[in-house]
Amino acid sequence: QVQLVESGGGLVQPGGSLTLSCAASGFTLEYYAIGWVRQTPGKEREGISCISGHDGKTQYADAVKGRFTIDIDNSKNTIYLHMNNLKPEDTGVYYCAADFVCVVIPPYNYDYWGQGAQVTVSS
Repeated sequence: QVQLVESGGGLVQPGGSLTLSCAASGFTLEYYAIGWVRQTPGKEREGISCISGHDGKTQYADAVKGRFTIDIDNSKNTIYLHMNNLKPEDTGVYYCAADFVCVVIPPYNYDYWGQGAQVTVSS
């Protein structure tokens, strides 16, 4: 069974940092692309970042460029999202998701999804 499990969410002050982890099982990451997608109730899904398991190439949304970093450890089947200089507008539920290639067009219909991790940025 394909499974994605996020962890590391929580409450952080503006300007702070947080790292999310996504543990993958049931498939090998080198054959897939993994993306991070966030969602706030009442708003459309927003693609944040994506990394290719084939070559490690990354993509970032303009809103997080220079602040977020995605990386992958194929040997551990784990994907990370390092978030720095967090802003209140970063608040939302963050999902890791998998497909054969990065999904770059809304509504970001990846084949597999984790259950999500809540990130709240507030003073």
